[in-house]
Amino acid sequence: MITRQNTRPQSQPPLSLRGIHVPLVTPFTAAGGIAAEALEALAHEVLDAGAAGIVALGTTAETAALDEAERDLVTDVCARVCAERGGLLTVGAGASGTRAAEASLARLERWPGVRAALVTVPPFVRPSAAGVLAHFARLTEVSPVPLVVYHVPYRTGQPLDAGALRALGELPGVAGVKYAAGGIDQDTVALLGDLPDGFEVLAGDDAYASPMLALGAAGAILASAHLATARFVELAAAWEAGDVPRARALGHALARVSAAAFEEPNPTVIKAVLHARGRIPTADVRLPLLPAAEASAARTLRSLAGL
Repeated sequence: MITRQNTRPQSQPPLSLRGIHVPLVTPFTAAGGIAAEALEALAHEVLDAGAAGIVALGTTAETAALDEAERDLVTDVCARVCAERGGLLTVGAGASGTRAAEASLARLERWPGVRAALVTVPPFVRPSAAGVLAHFARLTEVSPVPLVVYHVPYRTGQPLDAGALRALGELPGVAGVKYAAGGIDQDTVALLGDLPDGFEVLAGDDAYASPMLALGAAGAILASAHLATARFVELAAAWEAGDVPRARALGHALARVSAAAFEEPNPTVIKAVLHARGRIPTADVRLPLLPAAEASAARTLRSLAGL
């Protein structure tokens, strides 16, 4: 079992998750391999547009359909771009079992530029809230980087209330949570109203990004920010500045874009739109996903034109 303590290079500034982070798709070539040049270009484009950082190997990257060498290639590309541009790099890691999650996190030592790991609440296993806390407590002891807990109960089957998330946020080594609970409810309000010191909430449901920012989220990890990065950055800045009329109008417009982009399983529509705009060489996804219908891509493009 891994026994290494959580360490961070002394040259690294304190971690701040504020701003918009884009969980990059994995573009594929016509032959089915990873289109590394297109991935690198996407990373530069979203950082050019004001994104605070990128997320490699998230759900949007079709990580489950990539082999280990492909995952390493994606991380190599993203790490190189973030090193050049000063963007914050978060990498998806973890597993249903704690030992496997430890091993996944240990591999991140190969990339010194990785600043955080996005780690899903153990999916399918459905441990108790106390079990989830023990899982992350163990991971903070061995992870080479701070953790961002990915709370997405409609994928994991494990709902956590505000108290459970607050307990996770009090763990040394947990920097924040990607909050994707499928809506905004009493627990959302309770959590954002009483956050542990040094613990930041990132909106993770694209359609609810604006109200989450209004309630005090530090930023967001949004797949649809591929398509309108600068406008999502503008949205976050408007809420932070207290420009309510601007933030409210822009939030509604971007929510329509997100709704269209998620009409089919993520990232199928986003890839179709990126391909239609010439930003990636194909719209291909890997099984068990199927390509998005042309109508879904067309509706998303119309929503973007409405911005």
